[in-house]
Amino acid sequence: MAPTTIQHRRTHNILLISKLLNQRDAASPFTLILDSLEQSGQPLLREYAQRANAAKVKVVFLSFQTLKRPQNVDAFIPAWNRSLQTWQREVAEHTKPTPNQRTLLLLDTLNPLAATHATTLPTLLSTLLNPTTTLLALYHTDMPLPTASLDPYTPSPLTLLRHLATTLITTHSLAHVLARKAARDRSLAEPTHGLQSGAEGVLQGLGANGAEGVVLELEHRRKSGRGVREWYFLPYAGAAPKGAKESVVLLEDHPAWKPAGDSGAVGGAEEGPEAEAGTFELGLTERQRRAREGVVLPYFDAQKGGGEGGRILYDMGEEDDFDEEEDEI
Repeated sequence: MAPTTIQHRRTHNILLISKLLNQRDAASPFTLILDSLEQSGQPLLREYAQRANAAKVKVVFLSFQTLKRPQNVDAFIPAWNRSLQTWQREVAEHTKPTPNQRTLLLLDTLNPLAATHATTLPTLLSTLLNPTTTLLALYHTDMPLPTASLDPYTPSPLTLLRHLATTLITTHSLAHVLARKAARDRSLAEPTHGLQSGAEGVLQGLGANGAEGVVLELEHRRKSGRGVREWYFLPYAGAAPKGAKESVVLLEDHPAWKPAGDSGAVGGAEEGPEAEAGTFELGLTERQRRAREGVVLPYFDAQKGGGEGGRILYDMGEEDDFDEEEDEI
């Protein structure tokens, strides 16, 4: 890929993640975060709340598993000890449309609602939205749902959520992403971690929930219907480079992503975790061009004579076995 194209992609996608995190222009009415035991999505929730607080956006936290009120939250609603109608009424009061006031509604987990309202979950979430409120919800992908709450003739709650979300963010452990990339570079089978390894008694793999930061796999759907996919690295507070306007970087810009001695940070052929085939130089040098022009192809001799049709000229070599019968044919 040309350096100018890569630079354009870097600039465009960094502006996109910055717009989403800073809640600018209502870029995503419903953002769904998918996490697991290998990498929790709580750091991303805290990042959203911190940036919303700095941007004077009202933050309403609807809790299903959080007991204490987090930082940078204007209103805390404990839904785990209240009925559905009660916390819905409180959410409506705190998210009432107000001129020049935007609201970010955070849900620390959707799993309880997916278990109790599997078929009506889209309708329930739509009642929480209004023109001035955006929704940010977390879903634990490794937490199974009760089979009694699932209808075999309807899509699963996670399938519905994936379809409804305008932005889908999947969190990954940096150590695990780097381990899979190292295996791909050596043409080896990618390692599995935690529950995916299938080992008895293993819940988390080594390197889960690393202290450096979190890898974000983003899928953003624009109003036009066109989707944008990108991988980012979000460093934790204090780990971001000083003086940088935006702490989030493309994953391939992370120092550990490129092999040692590779100077092509994003300037190479790779675009992300799923590296595409590199480009090839098809141009010829001047010496190669002269050598190609000097080659005489076999069919050139047949074009010199006139009216001989498609007669084939062939000069026998020493290694050829002459056969009189075939020659007569």
